[in-house]
Amino acid sequence: MSRNPDISAASSANEDVVRFDNVSLRYGRGPEVLRGLSFALRPGSFHFITGPSGAGKSSLLKLVYLGARASGGGIRLFGQDLARLTADQRPAVRRRIGVVFQDLLLLDHLSAFDNAALPLRIRGARASEYRSDVAELLAWVGLGARMHAMPATLAGGEKQRLAIARAVVNRPDILLADEPTGNVDPDMALRIYRLFVELNRLGATVLIATHDQDMVARSGRPALHLDGGALTVRAPQGAAP
Repeated sequence: MSRNPDISAASSANEDVVRFDNVSLRYGRGPEVLRGLSFALRPGSFHFITGPSGAGKSSLLKLVYLGARASGGGIRLFGQDLARLTADQRPAVRRRIGVVFQDLLLLDHLSAFDNAALPLRIRGARASEYRSDVAELLAWVGLGARMHAMPATLAGGEKQRLAIARAVVNRPDILLADEPTGNVDPDMALRIYRLFVELNRLGATVLIATHDQDMVARSGRPALHLDGGALTVRAPQGAAP
């Protein structure tokens, strides 16, 4: 197993945004999907999660965004032990995490603008408070001319970029993405990847689950590799495009 300065099992909690200590996960009475995972991610780091289908990449992301509970071991986010969080505390932690889901989960009855603004509306913000910021964000991801379009009229790459905009509109500390380039052509995949790079430069800790080994190899970023539910850390290779 390779070591990387951004991943350290010995880092103290106040240095890490994510820390797993011997974490396992099973659904119901089924077999363990993940077992004995130990790693830590520091603020502002950028990593991929790789591995074959069924290796547990999406499950690992679920544990980070509080979409599933570990069966064993301990998880800390932003220095807080998830097992000790109360029901009232969990939403505040979730708001610090942006997620681009594999199925995107865009709402077809809302425009691109309203989809992107949805997390702000749920938080209780008024349209007058976020209108200009959301418009600026959509322009930044290349959808400035499409902000009033409905999702059904958007191309695949446009939907992906809209999902990214929605995930970052709250300016999260952690940005997670599950196969964000899986359904687009190579040119669009590179454009989407570069959006994540820029968001990382702005301060977000980025964790991307992907099957795209070519993108991982060319990125120069480290990977958390899952196989059979177990994890190894792969050092970065190549240079970022």
